[in-house]
Amino acid sequence: MKIKTIVIGLLVCILISYGYFVKDVENASNKNKEPITTIKGEAGVLMDVETGKVIYAKNENKKLFPASTTKMLTGLLAIKYGNLDDEITVGKEVKLKTTGESTAWLKEGQVLTLRELLAGLMLPSGNDAARTIAIYTAKRQMGNSHGSDEKALDYFVNMMNKEAKKLGAFDSHFMNPHGLHHTNHYSTAHDLGLIAKAAMKNANFREIVSSKIYSDEAITYENRNQLLNSESPFYFEGANGIKTGFTDEAGYCLVSSAERNGKKVIAVVLNSDQNNVWNDSIALLKKGFTSEYVKK
Repeated sequence: MKIKTIVIGLLVCILISYGYFVKDVENASNKNKEPITTIKGEAGVLMDVETGKVIYAKNENKKLFPASTTKMLTGLLAIKYGNLDDEITVGKEVKLKTTGESTAWLKEGQVLTLRELLAGLMLPSGNDAARTIAIYTAKRQMGNSHGSDEKALDYFVNMMNKEAKKLGAFDSHFMNPHGLHHTNHYSTAHDLGLIAKAAMKNANFREIVSSKIYSDEAITYENRNQLLNSESPFYFEGANGIKTGFTDEAGYCLVSSAERNGKKVIAVVLNSDQNNVWNDSIALLKKGFTSEYVKK
């Protein structure tokens, strides 16, 4: 009886010891794993700029409202078909402004270069700059500088949709150059990533969107992108763009980019909230630079 009790006791001790051993192994293994990335936003994508590889995706093909992230495509087209040194006179399109929309504070009759207007488009997210840029770009392509502004805006929207398809953004449709809400104006996290990837190939585009402040004799604009602001709690080392966005219907959106040690990534977050849009973006960008991914 005593022998039986001793044997049982030894078996229990062995099993307990084995359990602690397994637990220790699991803990050690977990310490070596990269943290699981989760975001609060309704949709998101993390993309490698060089290869286009999608590193992380959540509802990446869901059609959502892009708000002012739309302006990436507007800026891309303006740089592609315009001249950055062209002097452009702001016209009556400034009167199309709606209450409460973001603005670059343009005035009718004001003369600015396309470069300055692009700064007004991308940094303070001026819808007025978007309209002026769209009309300029469209009339330049139409070869009709005296055509109506309405026709020019329609022409530019057609340019936007054609360009989106060329870039592979097949689940997007645009109705205006600024991103104010329209039920038929939508995109996806993946499509916006593709548009951002194409835009960031252009050095002039990169220079503008990476600027914390753009200032010259004519204008001064401060970038809304808190990832670039070293005094912000949302500052991210290596961040170099790209575009914020918000409407009541779209929620808070952000297309961001960063570069560290030669590696470049783009993150897209759609329909998040005021604080989590930054936290979401930082979580995605961090994942792009983790050892788990970089080693692959």
